[in-house]
Amino acid sequence: MPASAHQQRILSAGFAGTLVALALWQGGIFVLLVLLLVCALGQWEFAAMFRPGPGHANLRVTGMVLGAGLLLTVRLGGGQCVVWTLAISFWILALRFLFRYGADPEHADFTDELVLVAGVGYLPLMLQFALAMDTRELVLVLLSTIVSDTAAYYAGSLFGKRRIWPRVSPKKSWAGSVGGFVGCTAAVTIYGLNLGAAPIAAWILLGAVLNVAAQMGDFFESALKRRLSIKDSGTILPGHGGLLDRIDSLLLALPCYALCRQLFVFFN
Repeated sequence: MPASAHQQRILSAGFAGTLVALALWQGGIFVLLVLLLVCALGQWEFAAMFRPGPGHANLRVTGMVLGAGLLLTVRLGGGQCVVWTLAISFWILALRFLFRYGADPEHADFTDELVLVAGVGYLPLMLQFALAMDTRELVLVLLSTIVSDTAAYYAGSLFGKRRIWPRVSPKKSWAGSVGGFVGCTAAVTIYGLNLGAAPIAAWILLGAVLNVAAQMGDFFESALKRRLSIKDSGTILPGHGGLLDRIDSLLLALPCYALCRQLFVFFN
């Protein structure tokens, strides 16, 4: 008997969670490999959202190469290489447009290049923050987004009646938003008090910030999909849709945590 959508959702989450857990357990190069895989698949999906169909594979592959290049450059050369990598990426795309325009002015525009620039900013630029985090920090950020999504899903399913932002995401409710906020703040605080070094007020504040970031990341991708008239970013994860549908919260939570740890020492 075919698995239900909910069963598919659980199986997909279990597989992805196992892969991430193994990478975190091994650490080092394994975390980088998972980030490269996530970045590559995410870049493919992002470009495909704007340019669907088999005729744009070259655009998607270019995005995948640029994303991998940024992550590898940061890993090998340090965070200071981000600016150089972004500058080089832009000029690669600018020259790509230049030569296309020189060959066929009537059919050349800069739209594809803007999609690639946005993809680099949305995925590898956000994911590279994970390269500077240790296992405890990565688990914390992942925990915050997982609990935010899970608590919001079940609180919304059980109590959700009034919609929070129907124009952007018609299914999300105030009950789900509050449930995700409370669940995330509690989970981050409990995790921090057991494994971290910051005072309780710092953990509560961090949990609140990470949940707001997770919700805004989710809303952003929802608005993007509605603007492009698509339901899911892809089909790679049965029961979930695309990869971007699962990591949209993480892509804003990572830089927000990186900023917060400049203000507080969360771990010794």
